[in-house]
Amino acid sequence: MGSLLRVKPLLIFPLLFMALCLPSTLLHAESADEPGPDSRTIVVGGDRDYPPYEFIDKDGHPAGYNVDLTRAIADVMGMKVAFRFGSWSEMRHGLSNGSINILQGISWSEERAKKLDFSPPHTIVHHAVFARKGTPAISSLEELRGKKVIVFRDGIMYDKLMSLGFGKDLILTGTPADALRLLASGKYDYCVVASLPGMYLIRELHLTNVVQVAKNVSARKYCYAVNKGDAELLTRFSEGLAIVMQSGKYQAIYDKWLGVNEPPTFPRERILKYGAMVLLPLVLGLAASMVWSRTLQRRVAVRTGELAREVAERKLALEELRRHQDRLVQADKMASLGILVSGVAHEINNPNGLLLLNLPILRDVYADALQELEERYQREGDFLLGGVSYARMRDEIPQMLEEMVHAAQRIKRIVEDLKDFARPDAVAAMEQFDVNQVVQAAVRLVEPSLRKATTRFSATYGERLPRVCGNSQRIEQVVINLLINACQSLPANDRAIVLSTAYEQASDSVTLTIRDEGIGIPPEHFSHLTDPFFTTKRESGGTGLGLSISAGIAQEHGGEITFSSPPEGGTTVKLVLPAMKEVIPP
Repeated sequence: MGSLLRVKPLLIFPLLFMALCLPSTLLHAESADEPGPDSRTIVVGGDRDYPPYEFIDKDGHPAGYNVDLTRAIADVMGMKVAFRFGSWSEMRHGLSNGSINILQGISWSEERAKKLDFSPPHTIVHHAVFARKGTPAISSLEELRGKKVIVFRDGIMYDKLMSLGFGKDLILTGTPADALRLLASGKYDYCVVASLPGMYLIRELHLTNVVQVAKNVSARKYCYAVNKGDAELLTRFSEGLAIVMQSGKYQAIYDKWLGVNEPPTFPRERILKYGAMVLLPLVLGLAASMVWSRTLQRRVAVRTGELAREVAERKLALEELRRHQDRLVQADKMASLGILVSGVAHEINNPNGLLLLNLPILRDVYADALQELEERYQREGDFLLGGVSYARMRDEIPQMLEEMVHAAQRIKRIVEDLKDFARPDAVAAMEQFDVNQVVQAAVRLVEPSLRKATTRFSATYGERLPRVCGNSQRIEQVVINLLINACQSLPANDRAIVLSTAYEQASDSVTLTIRDEGIGIPPEHFSHLTDPFFTTKRESGGTGLGLSISAGIAQEHGGEITFSSPPEGGTTVKLVLPAMKEVIPP
């Protein structure tokens, strides 16, 4: 024991020397619960100061979005990994000399792809320009010419600015944090770093005099990368990334690190604002209308009972009185709902009218500017619009404007349908139309819902059908409502929906029949199918207006909708419309 005590002090100095000589990078070895056949430890390189993507936390451990994603991939692929963190330049050099096997977060570029192999991107990194408060704002990297610009060494924006000829004006630092501190100290003009790390570091380092002056000056694919030819390792990480994305783990990691740092988008704020302004009064109004309707029904029921007792011996008169009272209830309910809908329609149509007025103007403005944009594209090559390349946006902007115009027009039609439901009147725009054409148009509109609901949809269209007089758009709405109801009734996508049109000579009418193999209709619900606000799908957002509106449209056209549902399941819906008085060709 005495000799052991004498040896221990002698070990202190070699151990202390070894501890002081350790490299500055941090190495944490981690392994999956069940390692695969390749038991070697894969060294994963990362930037020590690039939050929230990757950084060393206050306890000295690697943390961030990239770290959690790599751990998840290692877990599903059964790999052992060790994290080695340092400055970005050290990590790039470590990959090239083989001391690091893979980089877990590196932006793709054509120049880098000549030396490295990249995985599919696991996110997109947007870069921004920062400056001290009071510095003039800019809109592109070109406006930085002649200014002193701070970037961290060997980053993607360093590569980009060097390729643009900014070399003599670049001030290099080791990390994004050093770049922002240098800017906050009053030195140089601008700093270019990734947007999320920049905002994160400004908050954590309390750099209150630094702000963004240009957002999304460059958007880059963020990937894993290995040295050229290391296909086996890259394939394992790419496969693991695909599994993590499909399993739902990726979304949880993204929400934890990146989602909480992303500011809410402007459209979402507007949706919440106008949704609260429009939908809340609508819901309250509908609730008040239903309470009033039920109160009125109870009063009518009491009055009906009193009348029944007074004239019990006159059954025929009592039945007539009851029908009259039911019509009064419906008329009063429709009057109340008409007042409500007219007010709500005004609130919706005002902002929607602005959309319908301004969107065509924006479309014309874009068309006028297109020639100049094309000339710049031909002269300078691709450039960014809103952080996205012009080559992509020139095809998507017209489509986006058209989609918004169609959406605004659909809002207008929905409001008109609600008004028609509350105050039915004569059918507008009476004309002759072909039922087959109307049904085929409706099928095209609901084709995505049909594909999702069933793999066994079939349609048979009768030949040489006589034409029908009415409003083709309103009949198309009826067909859409019936098809959507059929889709919602199917418990699985192997159940069928069968559609057919025909001419019934006996009743001189054109018919549309939709048969589904769904769950069917309980017998106690048949008498309420076309009642306003009656629905069995309230929890999934149903309002109970679809069949009621459809039945009203059919009645306005002199037709009807009938339902049948056998005990073994399934439902058959039949729309009957009177045919035009014309001679059918032989």
